[in-house]
Amino acid sequence: MSAVKVLIVDDSAVVRQVLTATLGDDPGIDVIGAASDPVFAIERMRLKWPDVIVLDVEMPRMDGITFLKKLMAERPTPVVICSTLTEKGAATTMQALAAGAVSIVTKPTLGLKQFLHDSSDDLISAVKAAARANMRRIRPAGEPLLVSLKLSADAVLPAAHHAMAETTDRVVAIGTSTGGTQALEAVLTALPRVCPGIVIVQHMPEKFTEAFANRLNGLCRLEVREAQSGDRVMPGRALIAPGGRHMLLKRSGAQYHVDIVDGPPVSRHRPSVDVLFRSVAKCAGKNALGIIMTGMGDDGARGLKELHEAKRPH
Repeated sequence: MSAVKVLIVDDSAVVRQVLTATLGDDPGIDVIGAASDPVFAIERMRLKWPDVIVLDVEMPRMDGITFLKKLMAERPTPVVICSTLTEKGAATTMQALAAGAVSIVTKPTLGLKQFLHDSSDDLISAVKAAARANMRRIRPAGEPLLVSLKLSADAVLPAAHHAMAETTDRVVAIGTSTGGTQALEAVLTALPRVCPGIVIVQHMPEKFTEAFANRLNGLCRLEVREAQSGDRVMPGRALIAPGGRHMLLKRSGAQYHVDIVDGPPVSRHRPSVDVLFRSVAKCAGKNALGIIMTGMGDDGARGLKELHEAKRPH
């Protein structure tokens, strides 16, 4: 398989240098250029078109979102947004995802060398996953991410042997990742105001999930919010796991609620779909519906199997 051709577009010379070094160290990636803004990027792309673009959002002459919209209209190409981890940056990045970007990686305002050390695997994985994205349709799930060995949901909670006593309340659990933001928006905006309670793990860094939930809340008839521990899972409400923490479904009597917990990454993700689905299998059993959406790698596959097994008679 040929190396993934990557173009970096960022107005910071330091960021361009660090990203070039980080990606260039992987033999499966070929950094074909780095540009300080989209205008220079377009000139480079006329000579050699990249497989993936790593794109900053706030830049001079042409901002990243304007460039992204032009790109998607003329020649759709996978784009990974590289944005600063701030509340302001999160809101802007949501616009980029809505315009067609497939993934987010975060960069710090300070300490880029430490960022290189801590986040290089995540950045490389995001680029390789983006290269596999089908920009004409939703890419089928199940393609493994090319990263190191991962933990299972056992690292956060024990396996569910059977669900608790029955309740009539139903729960929908959704897992989605790279490229999944647009697919999730399409599903949630089509739902009526009253529908079963929904719990969602969207692979996304901290701070970005709140902005994403707020954006969806403004578009949907049902209530969408970033989950907090103790939030009720109830008809007409969708709860999105906060970035950087796992979300578990719990039950008290006939009522469901969520618990937000720390823990190691599971299936290379935190929040993890496997963790959510296992908790749903344990607490809701046959009253639950599990849905895997686009770009997952394999996070959620084991959990979906546990959900299926929880529906069988015991």
